[in-house]
Amino acid sequence: MIAVLGIATAGTANADHRPDTKTLQRHADALLDHGAPGVLVEVDTPRGDVEVRSGYGNVAARTPVPWQAKFRIGSYTKPFVAATVLQLVGEGRLSLEDTVDRWLPGVVTGNGNDGTKITVRQLLQHTSGVPNYLGKMPELFLEKEFEENRFRTVTPEQTVALAMQMPPDFAPGTDWNYSNTGYTLAGMIIERVTGNTWQHEVRSRIVGPLGLRDTYLPGTSPFLPRPHAVSYQRFTEKGMEADPNDPRWGEPIDVTTYNPSWGGAAGDMISTTDDGNKFLKALIGGKVLRPAQLAEMTKAMRVPALDPAWPGARYGLGIMWIPSSCGGYWSHGGDIPGFKTRNGVTADGTRSVMVSINTDSMVPKPNVPKPTKDVTVDLVDHALCGMK
Repeated sequence: MIAVLGIATAGTANADHRPDTKTLQRHADALLDHGAPGVLVEVDTPRGDVEVRSGYGNVAARTPVPWQAKFRIGSYTKPFVAATVLQLVGEGRLSLEDTVDRWLPGVVTGNGNDGTKITVRQLLQHTSGVPNYLGKMPELFLEKEFEENRFRTVTPEQTVALAMQMPPDFAPGTDWNYSNTGYTLAGMIIERVTGNTWQHEVRSRIVGPLGLRDTYLPGTSPFLPRPHAVSYQRFTEKGMEADPNDPRWGEPIDVTTYNPSWGGAAGDMISTTDDGNKFLKALIGGKVLRPAQLAEMTKAMRVPALDPAWPGARYGLGIMWIPSSCGGYWSHGGDIPGFKTRNGVTADGTRSVMVSINTDSMVPKPNVPKPTKDVTVDLVDHALCGMK
């Protein structure tokens, strides 16, 4: 079985200080060399917010990313969904130890998948072994196929059915592997428990109460609310079959509008740097969950699979713990065609940072070395740890 570790409150001394804006700007500028068209960063501190931006929100027009830009947050949706599940747990309406089959009988079955042996906790922590449905969606990774299918509606039931065409990654609870299917199932469980869509529950429980006025759950709508950057994506010649050493990238195309329904509870939300920071601080600051449920969320297991991007990372229930130069921080990034979202919040919930990049296919400029970790690690570290 996998060991689960609790996270002690890390040192957040001087968390009320503002980061050095010049250094923050330098980190944002450096992302352009790694293939970012444009970058927007906002740091939220007790002494005020700091914002920087770099590059272009519209490359053709050579205009910057709007300060209040809305963007697709991809898998940063997952903490919203996990928190909603945990609120229901706190209300006694379901248990983290309930099986998937308890709420969705017969949905997870076939090719060795067995919903009677998978718990809600395992869905949220990516230890269920349920395969990732993206493995059966090549149309998301090939330019021609993406263009042909970009406005198609995909239901949660359809994505789960795709996943069931594959064998499980491992027996439930014996390993870790990131699976969007687990969060699709979590969204379906929210609907079964409450009788409302998962979007309705996230809006009424989190978005509304926290006053996240620029956070959206678009469903099947392909449009981004204004203002927004143009989002760009480069596709490899062979999609998921691309050689990582020679991916043969195509030219960037505009992917600002598309139907994100295939992302569903795993990643279809839209937000801003300001709202993203508000949610992170409220979540870790204890304003979203009761203490017992927040403790469950932040019981994080060591995940070596995350080391190439975030050395030493651990994963809780829809939230990651990432070591830093001042102890560590909670985070959950998001990657979806056209946008890369990165973030972090100190363990005491007083200082946070959001980073939005208007592409999810960053190709370094010639002679720029490939990054040895996630491209935003140094920026986030400075935002949370670097002081004037």
